[in-house]
Amino acid sequence: MIDFKRDRFGIPAVVKSIEYDPTRTARIAKLFYADGFKSYILAPQGIKVGQTVLSGEDIAPEVGNALPLSKIPVGTIIHNVEIKPGTGAAIARSAGAFVQLVARESGYATLKMPSGELRNVLVNCLATVGAVSNAEHMNESVGKAGRSRWRGIRPRTRAVAMNPVDHPMGGGEGRASGGHPRSRKGLLAKGKKTRHPKKYSDGLIIARRKK
Repeated sequence: MIDFKRDRFGIPAVVKSIEYDPTRTARIAKLFYADGFKSYILAPQGIKVGQTVLSGEDIAPEVGNALPLSKIPVGTIIHNVEIKPGTGAAIARSAGAFVQLVARESGYATLKMPSGELRNVLVNCLATVGAVSNAEHMNESVGKAGRSRWRGIRPRTRAVAMNPVDHPMGGGEGRASGGHPRSRKGLLAKGKKTRHPKKYSDGLIIARRKK
């Protein structure tokens, strides 16, 4: 299990190893705490074996340390950010991901997301300094169909290659485009907004993502 809460405040932990995790894109770091507790965290870029990391309020904002947003300098690159205090990190957890702390005002910190969205989060939410490791993951090629099969991903027939009885985009003479992309049930795709029109977090989003 990965420790997304980082709630062992003030107890130093030494990075014993940086390991591969088959269930996620980022590397993970194994921590040995001074009190004997052991756990895994997402490994940030630049972290090294033997390095000591901490979590808490009155610590230095160095790579691998977890602090409340109120204690992190504006402009810092961070990852593993909580949306609600104490619930564990939910933002910027995949390989190479990071957000930037751009402002603080009235009990909220403004974060710039990878998508360009500006979003407010309570300043007592925890975040880890640095970006997530393994940023080269996006350049990785699967290489062959068999590797997808190892991962449990089976081949998928394109909708435009089906017959009209099987899919709304099927049929037609020759290589027809199938019309506007849609699901098997006929719901439009590629352009239709899927976000709930009255989502609770709408008031916390300052600027929408760049298209």
